[in-house]
Amino acid sequence: MGGVDAQNGETSCSFLLQQLQQIWDEVGETDEDRDKMLLQIDQECLNVYNRKVDQAVKSRAHLLQALADAKVEFSRMLSALGEKTYDGIPEKNSGSIKEQLAAIAPALEKLWKQKDERVKEFLDVQSQIEKISSEIAGTSEQVESPKVDESDLSLKKLDEFHAQLQDLQKEKSERLHQVLEFVSTIHDLCAVLSIDFFSTVTEVHPSLNDSTGVQSKSISNDTLSSLARTVLALEEDKKQRLQKLQELATQLIDLWNLMDTTEEERSLFDHVTCNISASVDEVSIPGALALDLIEQAEVEVERLDQLKASRMKEIAFKKQAVLEEILVCAHIEIDSEASQHKIMALIDSRNFEPAELLVDMDNQIVKAKEEADSRKEILDKVEKWMAACEEESWLEDYNRDQNRYNASRGAHLNLKRAEKARILVGKIPALVDSLIAKTRAWEQDRDTIFTYDGVPLLAMLDEYMMLRQDREEEKRRLRDQKKFHEQIKEQETPFGSTPSAARPLGTKKVVGPRANGSGNRRLSLNSHQNGSRSTTKDGKRDHSRMVAPVNYVAISKDDADSHISGTEHIPSTP
Repeated sequence: MGGVDAQNGETSCSFLLQQLQQIWDEVGETDEDRDKMLLQIDQECLNVYNRKVDQAVKSRAHLLQALADAKVEFSRMLSALGEKTYDGIPEKNSGSIKEQLAAIAPALEKLWKQKDERVKEFLDVQSQIEKISSEIAGTSEQVESPKVDESDLSLKKLDEFHAQLQDLQKEKSERLHQVLEFVSTIHDLCAVLSIDFFSTVTEVHPSLNDSTGVQSKSISNDTLSSLARTVLALEEDKKQRLQKLQELATQLIDLWNLMDTTEEERSLFDHVTCNISASVDEVSIPGALALDLIEQAEVEVERLDQLKASRMKEIAFKKQAVLEEILVCAHIEIDSEASQHKIMALIDSRNFEPAELLVDMDNQIVKAKEEADSRKEILDKVEKWMAACEEESWLEDYNRDQNRYNASRGAHLNLKRAEKARILVGKIPALVDSLIAKTRAWEQDRDTIFTYDGVPLLAMLDEYMMLRQDREEEKRRLRDQKKFHEQIKEQETPFGSTPSAARPLGTKKVVGPRANGSGNRRLSLNSHQNGSRSTTKDGKRDHSRMVAPVNYVAISKDDADSHISGTEHIPSTP
């Protein structure tokens, strides 16, 4: 290669020009042609230089622009990231352009990575914000990917988003708590009312079904409002059902009380009556207000209503029997037949109200018991008086028995009874006085007359006292008559001969209790009744004929000893 410089191994322009001159010489180019060719070569060389210069200028401008852009980007990212300074930033205008670009490139790359990480953080927090916001708004199905504002990726802005996210998370938690409370309340209400819980809550929103996770449940304003309306509707339904059930329970109890229903039959509806006085909040047992339970109670009330009319006569007569028993035991007169006719007429009338009738009869029973209690002390004394009178009657019969001292079987028992009877008879005057005093006090306190089976007790006692007084006068007269006869006999009988037996005299009995062994405890104001109690054809007591106790006058032991013997009867008075 002759055109190659041996030293530097390169082809130079002078060598090429020499080679061109030799070719021209051989060809025989003229000087003019040679000058034209040289000018052309110079021009072409200049053009090449110009192009290279232009390229160099463009390259420098591009590098300068790249450096300026890098610096701007660096500044912009620093500003976006909220950084005021950054370590490793090269000094301004130090080194060539490429050196400056090489120096700023690593820092710029780090900022790019930091920016990408910061964008991801913003994207994450903004996505959560958008998601929760859409859940609250009820538009979670239409959530779009958030757009990050890369002009402000500062930590301050990120903290603001985090604070917003925390507020939303707190609000979501509160809303979720409200939703769960509503769902729990609906569950309890549905249980009490026997309503399908799942269909009720899923009707509000499908996500409220237990099969979905807690965090997936709807917390939108519409869901909360719908849940609140559902709770209010269920509570109102619960209130109305409870009111209905309590009305039915009250009717059941009234009907049970009306018809004296047994506890066993009542226990079948304990689940109905147990809530008769409960408030709405107190009813929490599942199925307590079920519709079928209310319908069951309605059917029972209707059945008892139909049964009520047929059983009212039986119930009323039972209560009337209780009332009559109290009055009879208290020796209060009552017209049983008239009362029964009145009850029958009232039940058969159209204006019949069973509850009022039974309440009225219950009130009569209460008043009768109170009346009986107020009479008890006096009646007890009347019983003692009558018992004493019976003993007095027995004693009179015993004293007239001529064989009472014979050693017959049971004679010693009669002798003991006679001794006790004399003591008891001796207490009769005090007993009667006490009975009169208490009876008068009772009448003054109540401003009414104390009757014994329809007969005024004081009248009975007054008659008894008058008869007793007549008996005492009869005793004195008999004693005087006996003494008179004895004196005459002593004067007429010589030498103390034994007098003949005196003419037997009859005794005079006072009308007293249980005369003639009748066992009756009524005194008659007419002595001919002898204390017997009149009866009707069917054996029932005839309250139209009232009798009073009969009695004998008590005789002291000394009087009995001095009295004529059983063989000497005192003549009875007419």
